Amino acid sequence: MILYTLHLGGVGFLGPDEPRYASVGREMARSGDLITPQLDGQPWFEKPPLLYWMIAGGHWAGLPGEWAARLPVALASVAFLVFYYRSLAREFSQELALTASAILATSAGWITYSFAALTDLGMSAALGASVLIALYGTREGSGWVAGAFLGVSILGKGLVPVALFAPLLLFVPGRRVAIAAGALAVAAPWHLWSLALNGGAFWDDYFWKQHVARFFTPALEHVQPFWYYVPVLLAALFPWTPLAALLARPGVYADIRVRLLGAWAAYGLLFFSISRNKLPGYILPLMPALAIMMAASLDAARAKKTWLGACAALLAVLPAVASILPGGLLSGIGDVNVIISPSGLLFAAAAACAWWLASKDRQQAAVLSVALAAGMGIVYIKYTAFPPLDRGVSVRAFWQANREAAGRACVGEIRRTWQYGLNYYAGRVLPPCSVSEAWRPRVEGTQDVLSIVVP
Repeated sequence: MILYTLHLGGVGFLGPDEPRYASVGREMARSGDLITPQLDGQPWFEKPPLLYWMIAGGHWAGLPGEWAARLPVALASVAFLVFYYRSLAREFSQELALTASAILATSAGWITYSFAALTDLGMSAALGASVLIALYGTREGSGWVAGAFLGVSILGKGLVPVALFAPLLLFVPGRRVAIAAGALAVAAPWHLWSLALNGGAFWDDYFWKQHVARFFTPALEHVQPFWYYVPVLLAALFPWTPLAALLARPGVYADIRVRLLGAWAAYGLLFFSISRNKLPGYILPLMPALAIMMAASLDAARAKKTWLGACAALLAVLPAVASILPGGLLSGIGDVNVIISPSGLLFAAAAACAWWLASKDRQQAAVLSVALAAGMGIVYIKYTAFPPLDRGVSVRAFWQANREAAGRACVGEIRRTWQYGLNYYAGRVLPPCSVSEAWRPRVEGTQDVLSIVVP
């Protein structure tokens, strides 16, 4: 819990999506309209409302901006991890549950999206709960519960969860009707209500542009090659990436449950790879299944000390990652300088500890030592990378230093990520500059610097 909620306000909103989603959620809290999302005074149907409702709840609870948007996401992640561990402990074993939970909870992809006010984590957690209940739930009515969580995941990110979940219906024949009914009961009311209120605008933007066009056309400008998700997935699994090599061993799939999860993960990877538009967060819902598979593969591996030592050894690059993160987010990885720090040796020591514990047949202790070192690395990243991120990538520090002038300024040619951030912190849309407004202060941007130009 502490790891996930630590320093949530340590950096202002990053990228184009965080300030936009935060703006929509704040407006929902102000207006009380929970049906039609609005961005800068206009209906905005890029995503369904789950994240906006969560952010609105944060504002109703009196939390400050970044905390209102990020804390609900972090709490949803923690709640899912608790459920994840308990489900796997019942279905497999406490040992596998501990290993899989440690892998998922401290992997770079999961921890990153548990911090940011984005839609991916909420959808992935709800879908993950739905999959676990559908496959392993034994209580009466579990089909309805699985369907309800599927409905929540639809409210998180549209119809993508339906496409991901659909193949699993082949393996739960007695629960298909209950799952479908539960999903419709949760997801249908908002969709029908929003369609009734907004008509063609909702249909054209939400269904056509954000589902059909996003999958089949390059119109949204996120086109990537077919193999894009292979390196993304390997990076998302950091520092547990070496364990992915164990998934190539056929013996891992002797357990039909692992075989089923493997087939489902392969289907999901293919599904996202076929899509024309690709973003890193799309792959997040596959990570809970992959963590189970990696835990099972580690249990079956012989040289456990080698594999866990390799995972811990990767943490030695964290100081370098912290040094390139601000510049990488701003200008791209190719334009940054890597700084090698001796503090990486502290993380390298974790490799020796994990190797020694595994060599003594203390696998769980070795796994926890890697997870603990990864947790320390997350804290290190937050306290070393967040200050330069706040100064150079987010616009929060710029706005706080120039609030008076920026509040009455027009905006010149700047990055769209900065534009959305300025609008969020201003609480309104800052107007673009025109020739007739030469008397006004101007917000100007170069490659990596925002500034106020006073006439």
